[in-house]
Amino acid sequence: MNANQTDPFGRRVDYLRISVTDRCNERCLYCLPENYQDWLPRHEILTYDELLAIVRATTALGFKRFRVTGGEPLVRPGVVEFIRDLIATEGVESVQLTTNGTRLPELAKPLYEAGLRRINISLDALDPAIYRSITSGEVGPVLAGIREVKTLGFDSVKLNTVLMRGRNDGEIFRLLDFAAEHDVAIRFIELMPVSLTEMLSEENFFPVTELLALLRREDAPEPLNESFGYGPARYFRLPKRGVKVGLIGALSDLHFCERCNKMRLTCDGKLRPCLGNHLETDLKPALRPCLNASHLRQLITGTLGQKPLEHLFRNNYQPDRVMTAIGG
Repeated sequence: MNANQTDPFGRRVDYLRISVTDRCNERCLYCLPENYQDWLPRHEILTYDELLAIVRATTALGFKRFRVTGGEPLVRPGVVEFIRDLIATEGVESVQLTTNGTRLPELAKPLYEAGLRRINISLDALDPAIYRSITSGEVGPVLAGIREVKTLGFDSVKLNTVLMRGRNDGEIFRLLDFAAEHDVAIRFIELMPVSLTEMLSEENFFPVTELLALLRREDAPEPLNESFGYGPARYFRLPKRGVKVGLIGALSDLHFCERCNKMRLTCDGKLRPCLGNHLETDLKPALRPCLNASHLRQLITGTLGQKPLEHLFRNNYQPDRVMTAIGG
């Protein structure tokens, strides 16, 4: 395999999402069930040195872009130093962070000083009661964190909102106005069967196609050809509000998988070529008791060679573990 190799369907895969922990400081409605206690034992979680060994193996294979996720990555001790080391790794061109934002008031500046410039922040509602009902957390620290990263001058700040009919669909235009006020892009994401299938139903599913129709009644969305990241979002500009909106429709967009360029690394060392597929490869045998670089490379290339053409979300997909264990 060389730096230009594609997956079996001709898609160039150069983007790895790294989950550093399954822990979270919120119980998010769509990724972590109430009273969840099935946390991974600490010895099962990859060390930072092991994660960096995997990064070096993937950059040698042509991976350039990396996203640090969880769980909630900012609850893991030492994550700022890990991000600094990740950014400094040869071959790494882009590092992004996805966070629920609750620890940003205290960690935004250290992250910026570590070299991080791209950040995605989950914000499912502005109303404190609605936000609490979805996450069991408080929205105040998140809003303070957003203001902090804007003050520091991060190059890319995006908000992520998971659409849930009957939960936060009444917040859509407030969120758009908030994004416009703070000059950040906002992405609306369809609910997916990534944790509990009962969480996805005809009653609570809000497709991005319906959202786009709603936006067209209020504004005149202009499709944008420029990219604002390395993921699957389709972007529009709302001229009246002056805000950029991304739509991520894993279920309603029949072409969603055609441009997939990523694989996921779980915090316990499983490499998953597709979020909506149970296929995964355990990389630990190449890492413990000591690093076997050749074996690690073989496991990674073998997994890429099995990357499926499309996800299984439309086929009564039954997730095998919660989203916090897979990685955002």
